[in-house]
Formats: sequence, structure tokens, C-alpha cells
Amino acid sequence: MPTLLDSLPALYRGLFPASFHKEVPVEEKATCARCAMCKDSGAAAVESVDGVDRFFRPDTKCCTFHPRLPNYLLGALLSDERPELAEGRRRIEEKLASRVGVGPQFLRPPAKYALLYSSMRGAFGRAGALVCPYYDTKGGGCTVWPYREAVCSTWFCKYVAAEDGRRLWTTVKTYLTLAEIQLSRYALLELLPDYLLSGRDKVDPTHAPLRAEDLDEQPLSEKEYRELWGAWVGREAELYRASYELVRKLSPEAFQRVMGLDGVVELRVLEARHAAATATQLPKVLKLNPSTTMKWLPDGSVALGCYSEYEGLALPGEAYALLVEFTGKEPVEAVRERLRETKQADLGPDVLRALYQHRILTEA
Repeated sequence: MPTLLDSLPALYRGLFPASFHKEVPVEEKATCARCAMCKDSGAAAVESVDGVDRFFRPDTKCCTFHPRLPNYLLGALLSDERPELAEGRRRIEEKLASRVGVGPQFLRPPAKYALLYSSMRGAFGRAGALVCPYYDTKGGGCTVWPYREAVCSTWFCKYVAAEDGRRLWTTVKTYLTLAEIQLSRYALLELLPDYLLSGRDKVDPTHAPLRAEDLDEQPLSEKEYRELWGAWVGREAELYRASYELVRKLSPEAFQRVMGLDGVVELRVLEARHAAATATQLPKVLKLNPSTTMKWLPDGSVALGCYSEYEGLALPGEAYALLVEFTGKEPVEAVRERLRETKQADLGPDVLRALYQHRILTEA
């Protein structure tokens, strides 16, 4: 089985603590080469929960998101001369030349994009206007994948462990995001300390009110840009490469100091989430979740949904009739025994585990 580290950029393998060496199930439901959310994937359960078409466009898939790339990952990409990353380097260099969203700490999405993304309803996976600038729409892949950021490393449309898997990877994202913030600040403390001392790292320009220049995706004025970059104006790529070199040379012990108490806390949460996602025991008492959505299908089976809008669970119709017996008033094994005696039917451990992970059955 793979470890958590296998899903992250290789740069972190010499830095992250032992918790990231723990094994996790392969997220085989979420496939990029044959997108599980496109109509031709056979994932019919996606639209069977409440009748709403939630399939993704094949030319966007889930890449309707603009990542926020930290300085050291940008430097790693720009320092990597492998031919297969030439297109990714070209796109980053094009971004740098535009000066839109270009800062010493992060290469951010334009303010207009950030506003559109935060305001969208039902557009994820289906809006061409939101497609990632680093996504190759012809080849269907990411041009900067080895140096992807937290969201792209941890988001899956479906999880093998369902809700427990979603919680685990959300926690990994939180830890990664903290690492991106702290490592990029660590580099700037050495390379451009005025950026930190003036509090610029505390400001997210994509959350500020839009200006006329933002609507037209125009860069900052020359004066504002020079104040932002200081002596590194015109040498932005050089600062990114220098940031990468500083982070690359960190020891695991130094990394833990950079992460501080917040890192310790998030690591504890991560360990608890990992235990839940890999546990094999069910809670002793379960009940049918009243938030579960249901749709009867033409073949007599029923599609149930709860933890995610992107995934449902199909059961034979007669199996659904058994779920109402789980009222949370008696242990699971007592319910199973009663079902065997009175209805000559049963829900096996694997089925119950899936129902619990999808939170169709919940702890009482």
C-alpha cells in the first residue's frame, strides 16, 4: 500500500514526520486518466442521488481551480530541467512576465478569478472559464504536477474510505497549507525580510475589493510592484530558486521548528483521522442517518447519498428496507440477529462498513 507521502511532491519526503510514512488505501475511485466524474466513465451513481447532473466536462475534469503556488515550489519547478516539464516552466514564466498575481511569497490567482471561484454555484468541473492555467486541455494533464500545491495534492472526487477518507485528506491539506505558508515565510525571512516585517505576508490581495485594473487583469503599478519586490524586481525567478534552495537544505528538525505549535496540533489531528480512515471495527450502535437522500432506480435498486454530492451508494431495494431497523437503540449485532430471525435477511460486515463510511448509517 502507498503512504501519505506518495501523494505529495517529492520535496517533502525528507522533511515531513513519521505520520506521513503511514500506509493509506489507494484512492482507486478517483482516476485522472479516465475521469470518474465524466459521463463515459460509467459512474452513473453520480447523478442518481437526486437527479441532478453532476458530471464534469471531459475538457476540464476537476481542474476548474487556480492553485496558489508557494515560492519554493515555483523555484523547484524552474530549477527542474526535465523536458517533460518544459511546458509547465513556460507557463510559469509567462505568468511571471504578466506580473498579475506575482508576489514574493506566492504566485496567486488573479483577483477576478478568485471572486468568480468563490461566487460560483454548480460550476466546478463544468465551467471552461475556470480551467486551471497550468492544465493541458489537449493532453488532459497537469503541466506542473510534480510541484503541485496542497489542494491539488489532496482533493479527490470520491474516497475509498468515503467520509473518513474525506476527513483524512482534508486534514492533510490543512497541514500542507500550513507548511506552504511557513516554508515560504522562512525563505523570505532570509531573502526579503522587509516583506515579513511590513506584514505583507498577512494580507491576501485576492480577498480585497476588486479595482478596475483587477477586472481587466492588469498588473500592479510600477511603484506598487517595486515596493512589493524590493531589490528582487526583475529577478523574481531568481528569488523563487533561492527559496527552493533554502527549503531543500532544511533538516527534519528545523522543519518542525518552522512549523511550530500549529504544526504539532495539526499532526495530532492527522494521526486521529488516519486511525479512523484505516479502522476496521464498526461502532457498536448505528442508526439510519435522516439526512440520507434516496432515489429509486428503474431496476428496483436504490441509490443513497449522504457524505458527498459526487458519490452515491447503490443497494438492492430489499436491502434498503433493512436499514430502517437500525434505530440506534440497540447494538448492531442485536439488529443483525433479529433480522436473521424475523426476515431471514442480513447485512454483512462489509456492507455495514460501507454504509457507515458513507454516513448513511451513523453512530447513535
